Order: sequence, then structure tokens, then C-alpha cells
Amino acid sequence: MKQLIMNASVLNEQGEPELKSILIADGKILAITNAEAGASLLIEEGKSEQELEVEKVDAQGKLVIPGLIDMHVHLREPGFEYKETIATGSHAAVKGGFTTIACMPNTRPVTDNVDTVQLVLKKGEEAGLAKVLPYAAITKNELGRELTDFEALKAAGAIGFTDDGVGVQSAQMMKDAMARAKALDMPVIAHCEDNTLVEGAAVTDGEFAKRHGLKGIPNESEAIHVGRDILLSEATGAHYHVCHVSTEQSVRLIRHAKSFGIKVTAEVCPHHLVLSDEDIPGLDANWKMNPPLRSPRDVQACIEGLEDGTIDIIVTDHAAHSEEEKAKGMELAPFGIVGFETAFPLLYTKFVATGQWTLDFLVRRMTADPARVFRLNTGRLEEGAPADLTMIDLEQEQAVDPQTFASKGRNTPFTGWKLKGWPVKTWVDGKLVWSADQAN
Repeated sequence: MKQLIMNASVLNEQGEPELKSILIADGKILAITNAEAGASLLIEEGKSEQELEVEKVDAQGKLVIPGLIDMHVHLREPGFEYKETIATGSHAAVKGGFTTIACMPNTRPVTDNVDTVQLVLKKGEEAGLAKVLPYAAITKNELGRELTDFEALKAAGAIGFTDDGVGVQSAQMMKDAMARAKALDMPVIAHCEDNTLVEGAAVTDGEFAKRHGLKGIPNESEAIHVGRDILLSEATGAHYHVCHVSTEQSVRLIRHAKSFGIKVTAEVCPHHLVLSDEDIPGLDANWKMNPPLRSPRDVQACIEGLEDGTIDIIVTDHAAHSEEEKAKGMELAPFGIVGFETAFPLLYTKFVATGQWTLDFLVRRMTADPARVFRLNTGRLEEGAPADLTMIDLEQEQAVDPQTFASKGRNTPFTGWKLKGWPVKTWVDGKLVWSADQAN
């Protein structure tokens, strides 16, 4: 059956909204035309409109964009299903407007073998929601001692290699990994952290840590690995992607590397764009993440890096934990917050509604740009593209309520924040996988 989305506000090539009709068939965008000409898309010789098998959706002027893409998420399965599953995480993703998500390998067992890669793919297909793309580990068990079988993991469906959750401590190990990834034309995605500088620390090395007598995570713990890996990328020619950039020093190093043509890309999370350590209200572990919330100066550097293209894309680093785990306090609780269901409205409210960014800029950083960086066949709203679409009500305003999350995780620092720009419908390959008016 065909679908016709009428009266959709679509961003044109100049980034300006125009009312359009979008015809979907066989999982792809068949045609896009002016809204008033939408009915003409249904004309078939010898058939009346009543005889045509077409499902009509009236967008009523709401924004329709390519489905959001999140290239850094934690779905916890296998091994930590009490935190999240591929099914619950995928549900949270489509509720947040994400149609493609890439999951990290720090599961149990670690996604360092063909069987686990295939399990993740199978579970993603069974969920039938967002497209789930698995990363594979760089080293076996993410211990940093022995490289995994890159060739077999790529053949099984892995889209890149990362030990996210821990940094690869050995420069030789990382150089060998990059050389092998380069030979396979695959990216290396790096969690940048020097363990000797962070052991036992829970928050950034700043005013909050001093005020509460906590050991701090210094900026250089991240930037040291960024600088090291940039040099290794230059030496090997590998595509090096920096995870969750959070410091001014990292931004400066990446900008310098790009000016020399080194093949480095980078990502940033919403929380590192809107919060600093000065915003942490107390010892609530829902404000604990890794990298930690940094200084206002670091926040500004990340914003500027995203704006000038030093940082290529936005990711959530969605990381669900149980309420019991987060109740252990700032020092003992695990790092991480959930992000699928708040990412777009948070950034829309903070940056677009205030006039700092254009809507087109935000949409590109969450759709076309991640598709470009990771060479995905999505992230486009054009004829012939996969019908991965998100409808957003830019006028809808509501408070963040973790009890309504589709994710198992409730661990967010944004509880009670009033935000605008909430996703209301999500399609994946032409299938309506989530709708606010049909949600339980």
C-alpha cells in the first residue's frame, strides 16, 4: 500500500520550509511535490481515487525531515537486559525520532565475535523499529591486549571498530588497529581517555569537584588520546572518529588536524552543549556521565566546534541504568544518561528557538552529516531515498517526564525541563513505527 503525507513542512535546498506532499511506496520516497499538487500523485490510469490503495496522512503543516541518525548508543543487550534491551532501546529511539542507531560493543559478552554481532542484528530486525547497526570491539573483551578479527567482524555486519567505554591505552595497539581498519576501509571510533589520569574520579576537575571534595577528571585525560590518535591516523591513513568530544583542547586538536587534511571526524552530545559542571545541583548521579560535564568554557568550545564544522555530528550516547544503580550516589553510581527521547526538543529549544542556529543546521547535524561521515544510505529527504522520516511538532511544548520514557532508563538530568519541538510520528522504510496519537 502506498502512503501520501500531505501538507508537510519540508526544508528545501536553501533550508527554508515549504509545504509539500510526499508519496511513499515499497519503502522508498516515490515522489515529492507541492502540497496543492499532492492529489495528482495518486492518479493511475483507469482508477478512481477511491479505488486506489493509499493511506493518507495529513501533516497539518508539521515539520517532516529525514529520520534522525544516532551513531553512538548503548542498547545493553546482551548481558545487561535489566538496564535496556535492543527492543526497548529501539522503541525509545523511534519515539525520539531516530530511525538509524549504532550500538556500542561494551555488552556481556563483548561484541568482539561474529556470533554476538549477528545476535545484535537479529534482535534489531526482530524489534522491527529503528535500524540497528552494530559496532565491533577493537580488542578482545575490550581489554586492550589483543586485536579482534576485523575481517570476520566486518563480514558479519559490523560497521566500525571501537572499545567505547574504555580508551585503548597502548599506542601500538591503536596504530595496529588503524592499519588493519584502513586495509578494510573501515572507521576506528575512539573513546578517548587516559586511564592513569581518571582512576577513582566521578566528575570533571573543576569547581563542583572542589566544592564537594571529589576527585576530578582532567581535560587532558581526553585530549591526550585525541592528539595521539590524530597522529596515528595521519600515519596510517585510517578514518578516525572521536567519540563524545567534551573539552576545549580536543576541539582545538581536531580543528588543527582537519586543517592538514587528516581523516578525522568527531561527535558531540546534547548534554555537553547545554550543561556545564556549574549546573550540577548536588550529588545526584543522574548528572554523572563520561565524559563528565565540563566547564562553561569547554561548553562554548564544543558549540563553536559544531558550528564551524570541526565537530561533524550530534549523538546521544544513550546509556540506560537502573534506578538502583543511580541511587548509589555520585562516586559509586555508573556513568551515563539516557538521551533518545529528549535530544531533538532539547537542542531545538536551546539553539533553534532562541535564534542561535537555523533549523536546517540542527537537522543536518542529526541526519545528512552522520550519513555522510559513516557512508549510510539514508539521511536524505529526496525521491528514491529510503522512506525513513520523522514528523515533528515544533509548537508542542511539554515538560520532560522520565516516567513516560519508552526506555527502561529514567536517568536524565533534564527532568521537568519544558521543551518544544517533539517528534510525533516516525517511519522506517515506509512503515509507521511510532505515532504519538497511538502510543500507549
